[in-house]
Amino acid sequence: MAVQDSGKAALITGASRGIGYGIAEALVARGDRVCITGRNEDALKEAVERLGSDRVIGVAGKAHDEAHQAVAVERAMEAFGRVDFLINNAGTNPVFGPMSELDLNVARKVFETNVISALGFAQQTWKAWQSENGGAIVNIASVAGVSASPFIGAYGMSKAAMVNLSLQLAHEFAPKVRVNSIAPAVVKTKFAQALYEGRETEAAASYPLGRLGVPEDIGGAAAFLTSSQSDWITGQTLVVDGGIFLNAGVG
Repeated sequence: MAVQDSGKAALITGASRGIGYGIAEALVARGDRVCITGRNEDALKEAVERLGSDRVIGVAGKAHDEAHQAVAVERAMEAFGRVDFLINNAGTNPVFGPMSELDLNVARKVFETNVISALGFAQQTWKAWQSENGGAIVNIASVAGVSASPFIGAYGMSKAAMVNLSLQLAHEFAPKVRVNSIAPAVVKTKFAQALYEGRETEAAASYPLGRLGVPEDIGGAAAFLTSSQSDWITGQTLVVDGGIFLNAGVG
């Protein structure tokens, strides 16, 4: 059965695979038109074909590149005439080790990609559509941003900044635009593969719900936060973690 057009459009960064792709699937399934971005042009083209080139366009580029941000929003406006929803999902985590040994240039790169790019895209969508017409922004943070995150400290710091960015934008963009963040635990993607590869059963055993996350879990959360069902929710962080934080209690 054909999906009825919702009349809405979204821009999702870092969506050729993984969590971003899962979010794109959820929004396309409910009838949204979607612009996805990613660094790899071939992977992006394949994702567009799988999602449906009649409803989805792709714009290749690096998330932290201001010119790419402008072009992506411009292309979405040209194709759809609107950008109701922005989902900032693009991110990087190129370093594993103690904070005492963290290369500061690597830390700068992490913040540039994970945080500054999200602000840039928010500025672009605000000016192009949302300031006059409203909408919603969802920033993909992480449980690493709301707790200590040993050996991925730079990533955790950047995701904590994403949570605060959501608060700042929620305050400034209200009442036109709602801004929230999602903090996933480990989701089975290529990005997080090093955290569970070869030991998935062991890794999942610590989760009260008995499994790691999948992109569809985050897609459902993002679909909710960009729907009319969440019209009175802004400035919040939705933790989607399979219950892992329940194990943080004493005893």
